[in-house]
Amino acid sequence: MNNPGAFGGGQTKGMSPQEQRMVQIMQGLFESCPVKMGMSGVAGFGMGAAFGLFMSSMDYAGPLTNEDLVKQTTKQQIKHAFKDMGSKSMSMAKNFGLVGLIYSGSECCIESYRAKNDLYNSVTAGAFTGGLLAVKAGPQAMALGAGGFALFSLAIDWYMRRD
Repeated sequence: MNNPGAFGGGQTKGMSPQEQRMVQIMQGLFESCPVKMGMSGVAGFGMGAAFGLFMSSMDYAGPLTNEDLVKQTTKQQIKHAFKDMGSKSMSMAKNFGLVGLIYSGSECCIESYRAKNDLYNSVTAGAFTGGLLAVKAGPQAMALGAGGFALFSLAIDWYMRRD
C-alpha cells in the first residue's frame, strides 16, 4: 500500500511507525470512492461556476431583449445583469458538479471491481455517465449521450496517459 510518489514524493524511510501509519491512512482516505466523488463534485461545481460566470457575461443582452429594462435606471440594469449572471453561473456549477460526481463515482467503482487502471474504466464510466444524464430524454438520447461521453472520456484519458 505504500506509494512512494504520494504526498510530496517522500519515502517513508526515516519516519517513525506512527508517521508511516498516518501516510497509509491518508493514502487510503484519498483513494476511497466517496472521497473521490466528493472532491470531483466540489471541483466540478467550482469550475462550472467560473465557466458559467464567463459564459453568462458573454451572453448578456440586457435592454436589447427586455423592453422593461430600457425603462429602468443604469443601476437597476446592472443589478439585473448580476442577478442573471449569478443564476446562470449557479445552474452551470450544479451541472458540472453533478457530472463530476457521477463520472468519478462510476469510474472508481468500475476500477475497484475490475482491479485495473486502464482506458476501459474511463470509457465505461463515460458511457454510464452520458446515458444516465440523458435518461429523461429517452433511449435514443441515452445511447447518443453514452456514446458521446464515452468517446470524450477515451480521448481525454488517452491523451493524459500517453508518454
